[in-house]
Amino acid sequence: MAPTILPSRAAPASIAAARRADRDYGGTAQPDWRDIDWREHLRSVEIGGRAVNYVDIGSGAAGPPIVFVHGLGGAWQNWLENIPRAAEERRVLALDLPGFGRSEMPRGEITVPGYGRSVEEFCEQLGLDQVVLVGNSMGGFVAAETTIQFPSRVERLVLVSAAGLSITNLMRRPVQTWGRVAAALGSYGAANTRAAITRPVIRQLSLGFVMRHPTRLRADLCWEQVHAAGTPGFRPALDALLDYDFHHRLEEISCPTLIVWGTEDMLVPVADADEFERMIRGARKILMKDTGHVPMLERPAKFNECLIEFLAEPRDAPRSEAEATV
Repeated sequence: MAPTILPSRAAPASIAAARRADRDYGGTAQPDWRDIDWREHLRSVEIGGRAVNYVDIGSGAAGPPIVFVHGLGGAWQNWLENIPRAAEERRVLALDLPGFGRSEMPRGEITVPGYGRSVEEFCEQLGLDQVVLVGNSMGGFVAAETTIQFPSRVERLVLVSAAGLSITNLMRRPVQTWGRVAAALGSYGAANTRAAITRPVIRQLSLGFVMRHPTRLRADLCWEQVHAAGTPGFRPALDALLDYDFHHRLEEISCPTLIVWGTEDMLVPVADADEFERMIRGARKILMKDTGHVPMLERPAKFNECLIEFLAEPRDAPRSEAEATV
């Protein structure tokens, strides 16, 4: 029986509090994503009869390819701060899930199991063997579901503030508020939106439920997170999250699993990280202090360090049960 997990008690931080955040927060990771011509790495593949947009970069032979899966209202750009560093080690792919970014809506209903099958078909179409799945929020939900459905596909799993346990109607208000604000910004047109997102108050309003200190992140990175919002998959994907429960199946995950969470996550409570760790055998948990729902963007250098260290561990290495807070 699943335990009762209360909604997050984290509250929005003020703009003044952002000035007191440590130097690690909001810094740009290296290599800098701004130095890459991303148009050279954009591709499209047909999944379920619909076009799916993705980025494909790197060719390192250090291990299986890494597939990044974005969250609700997101797109592959959710991983801008992480793809360049990961691509120094491995081939890296990041897709727009059907209905998000530049990917077409799926032919059928959006469901979490359906997204799991889409990720599997994505890997199959591209001729990938085993992969490392890294998912944030809804993307973590989808990555875990993919691992449960297709265990031979996933060599390792990284869950970053993953949804799937305490998703309730209580979550709708902050998620939909952020979605509406981001969509409204997008409706102004690219030029006006770029100008708006440079204003601290607008940035705090549009991203304050997602990031702990959005004013500490550079405006161009924030723009990349909001400009794809308002896509047609948002509402049906939110409904799918609320309607699907896989708690009782998490124990089926047997691959090495890393759980990364922000201590001040307003959308998915940090208690969910404890439950993922409890249910997945051998999972290891890292908490990032003074961090919200997107640790990979808020503390990208530290996140990348944790990811690369996890990938370098032998698959059968013993896993410490101690919690790490960084």
